[in-house]
Amino acid sequence: MATRYQYETSPRKLEPDYRREKKQQNIRVVKDLPKQEVKISKAQKIRHRKATLLVIAIFAVLFTISYRNTQINEKFNEMQNLKTELSSLQKENEQLQVTIENSLNLSNIEKQAKEKLGMQKLTNKQTVYVSLPKKDYIESTTEKVELSKDTKNWFEKFVDKIFNR
Repeated sequence: MATRYQYETSPRKLEPDYRREKKQQNIRVVKDLPKQEVKISKAQKIRHRKATLLVIAIFAVLFTISYRNTQINEKFNEMQNLKTELSSLQKENEQLQVTIENSLNLSNIEKQAKEKLGMQKLTNKQTVYVSLPKKDYIESTTEKVELSKDTKNWFEKFVDKIFNR
């Protein structure tokens, strides 16, 4: 008695499966036909189209969500940059207001006029007096000016003409 060794990875069938053979007889074998003669049923084509459209639709939805999220992130980053710019501008504005308030101080103005512009206080020798005649240069009007108080529109004038007859 010789023992047979099997060197393959799948075990050998001990008993044939008769039930499968009956099912396989109903199914047409497509392997023998050339590729050009293989016919796919309409139901399989429809299922294949539906699956393809479903994959495309899912991809489009995911792409739209991804694109929208990138736009939201860009706007958020832009908003953060604008906020930091606003805060720096507000700080600069406050510093400028402080310097303006300091420069409006009368002693600072006098100091800058002396140092930068070389100005000096007036002395009595520099004072010049001007004499003006006491005559009034304003003329009064002799004509009486009447302001027209005719502020009625055309409809009010029309109603006045009808009822005042």
